[in-house]
Amino acid sequence: MTSEKDMTENYKAAETYFESEDADYIAWPYAETDGKGEEIASWVKALRTNEHKKTKVVLSNQAADTDGVINWTTALKRAVSTTADDGTISTNIVDVTPGQGTARIAGLLAGTGIAYSATYAPLEDFVDCTRLTKEERNTAVGAGKLLAFWDGEKVKLDRAVNSFVTTAWGKGDSFKKIKIVEALDLIQHDIRQTIENDYVGKFANTYDNKLLLVTAINAYFDTLIDDDVLSARECSIDVDAQRTYLKSIGKPAVIPNAAGAIEKAVDDCTDDEIKRANTGSHVFLKAVISVLDAIEDIDLDITI
Repeated sequence: MTSEKDMTENYKAAETYFESEDADYIAWPYAETDGKGEEIASWVKALRTNEHKKTKVVLSNQAADTDGVINWTTALKRAVSTTADDGTISTNIVDVTPGQGTARIAGLLAGTGIAYSATYAPLEDFVDCTRLTKEERNTAVGAGKLLAFWDGEKVKLDRAVNSFVTTAWGKGDSFKKIKIVEALDLIQHDIRQTIENDYVGKFANTYDNKLLLVTAINAYFDTLIDDDVLSARECSIDVDAQRTYLKSIGKPAVIPNAAGAIEKAVDDCTDDEIKRANTGSHVFLKAVISVLDAIEDIDLDITI
């Protein structure tokens, strides 16, 4: 039997490992029975906030209220067939706890294309699941629970939501949807990797080179529009942030021109002059994007 000390060390070792890996989804089947669900939820929330990782964790029966935790709550049933020595085939129904099911759900989510939602995805390897009324399902989804249901023919996922429930300014209902969060995670990861690998330390911080980065980001956004991940985009130099930074220095802005450079009080600079001003090693950009959701709610009025 694993001691409390050994268990703590094992969990810490796993956390340390994943902190240096590029993982999208992690399943933690025994976190609930080990009493480590809250710890893992806090860990992944800090990882996403402080280290800008795209890691998401599938836990069982863990109300974490964060977009980095998928709270899987359904018990499943699986049919297991065995063949006796005489060739007789028997089938037994095996219970799969929510904890045991976390790996299956993590695999399903990881394998769902970025342009699609896992809502109503079939779980054809199972023959039944916890049965709830429609009202009970809606309440569970509203509480940030990911669950499955029996539709009369097969087991399939209900709404593909994470555990995030407490909305705030700048982080609304869209962040409850696994698809939307996955798209945002991908975008942040790809842009960060591109900047770190191809731009940091490799270009002088000139206005023209800032525009090169802006152009590269917009070109990346255009590929996501082509792939039906985004519907609109626009990246540009953040004039307001750049002006605030220049004012914080407490010196006149240095603005390059054809004759060399001029110095000018920040408050007297036009927006175009702010864009071109020397900002040391800092680059201030902003982007507005519109992430496409999947078709999930259909109203069909048929008149005869």
